[in-house]
Amino acid sequence: MTTPDRQIRQRHSAWARLEELMTRAGSGIGQLSAAELRELGQLYRQACTDLAIARRDYPDHTLTIYLNQLVARAHGVIYRYSAAEPNRVLTFFRFTLPRTFRATWPMTLTAALVFLLPAMVSFFAAFRDPTLGETFVPGISFIVDQIRNGEEWWLRINEGPAAASAEIMTNNINVAIRAFAGGVTLGVYTLYILLMNGLLLGTVAGIAQRFDFAANLWGFVAGHATLELSAIFIAGGAGLQLGWAILRPGTLSRRGALVVAARRAVVLLIGCALILVAAGMIEAFISPTSLPLALKLFVSFGSGALLYTYLLLSGRDQE
Repeated sequence: MTTPDRQIRQRHSAWARLEELMTRAGSGIGQLSAAELRELGQLYRQACTDLAIARRDYPDHTLTIYLNQLVARAHGVIYRYSAAEPNRVLTFFRFTLPRTFRATWPMTLTAALVFLLPAMVSFFAAFRDPTLGETFVPGISFIVDQIRNGEEWWLRINEGPAAASAEIMTNNINVAIRAFAGGVTLGVYTLYILLMNGLLLGTVAGIAQRFDFAANLWGFVAGHATLELSAIFIAGGAGLQLGWAILRPGTLSRRGALVVAARRAVVLLIGCALILVAAGMIEAFISPTSLPLALKLFVSFGSGALLYTYLLLSGRDQE
């Protein structure tokens, strides 16, 4: 059985560090770096374990009272939600969102590769042999016929069967939500959504290139493509980290790891929603116009550069 003196000797430095981080986070946990936030969570969980041991072995000791107060204070700091906090929204966008993106970028990169690699394979395959389009994406033959006839179907999204094919360009919000929600299937459905949409995009692009229709296609897609694809990759990464937390919780329980991953995923999903709003504005006011393709590409790459400059650099001054 653990004694109070032994527990104090072994755990005193960890408790002191937890108190130090709580003091620094007094005006909001956004003041802590990503590494310090992770450390705060780990120290809090360890303190909860220490309290459970103390309650079991010496419930009336002063150490148990101290640990009970320490854990209560830490819980208040970590889970505090104060509507009166004036800088909470600013803190979210300046620190929480970009730091969460940087902390989870391997999953976002994985999602991007699962989408882009099949897209490239299907592009070259469909370019060489358009009949393979049906193999990659069953039911795509009617789009092939429209491309052969030079029909810009995406400009007629409200006309009967064309509504189905228009989904290729306009279903990104739906794709992002499904990619995120697929995390509860251990990430399997997330991978499926990314794979199939990558094949779809690559196949259509390859067929368009084969029939000299690429300029028409990219003339519509180019302006908003960078932001929309980025949102899909980030949402897919959020879904994958949910699945990974279930499969490989590490030192945490599966429930604990899932809670941590879910909080990060919600932050990323809020970011995705805002990215898709910006992409929708471009898609509504720039993509359908007759502006030169070069200008649309400038809008696409410029908006992407602004997005990733923000996500990669914002908040680093206090890390």
